[in-house]
Amino acid sequence: MKFRKATREDVLPIIEMLVDDELGKQREYFQGSLAPEYIEAFNKINSDENQELMVVEDVNSEIVGTLQLTFIQYLTYRGSIRAQIEAVRIKKDKRGLGIGKEMFEWAIKRSKERKAHLLQLTTDKRRPKAIKFYNDLGFVQSHEGMKMHLDHDSLHS
Repeated sequence: MKFRKATREDVLPIIEMLVDDELGKQREYFQGSLAPEYIEAFNKINSDENQELMVVEDVNSEIVGTLQLTFIQYLTYRGSIRAQIEAVRIKKDKRGLGIGKEMFEWAIKRSKERKAHLLQLTTDKRRPKAIKFYNDLGFVQSHEGMKMHLDHDSLHS
């Protein structure tokens, strides 16, 4: 497996993986071509040194997975850095092959390289298999998370 930072050309396969999911279908907009918001978001992510949008390629250079690491500087824990992993996806036909475990091992190593003191994630409670997977990797459900969706007209047009 090869891990590399995503390029502009990778945005389409990343969005295809995000949409190929029961929950992703409800929140992403994809009709065969990329909405400009995805390109704008990619450009912002790509220019931020604290964001690492990654793709994972197999031996045939096919993109089989993606994840995003965000490194958050904060004052607690004596000014430490916290790593947040989001948007972890594996192509549907490549699931169950150990790719997810390898992706998380890479993310843990990368977080340590960036001197993060912890790696955190959130997952939807409607994903019991994912929760078990994260628990098996050593993640602990130590906090109760909360979210507030903010309505923005531009997101729904």
